[in-house]
Amino acid sequence: MIMHFQYKPLFENKKIPGWNFSFYFNKQHFTGIYHQTGKIEWTSTPPEQEVIQTLTSQIHELMLYHVYE
Repeated sequence: MIMHFQYKPLFENKKIPGWNFSFYFNKQHFTGIYHQTGKIEWTSTPPEQEVIQTLTSQIHELMLYHVYE
């Protein structure tokens, strides 16, 4: 489960899409960039392949809820 999910705009002009995000999963800290297209660019070591699809889906849902509500 994702814990302590945080995001902030990537650019000072908040109308330009793109967000930095961070969260904890299994006691590890992860960071990345969420692009307008839904693409995730990991800025930390990416999660293991076994969980990356699940985490990507959860991040997408969180961003839809918080940013595009």
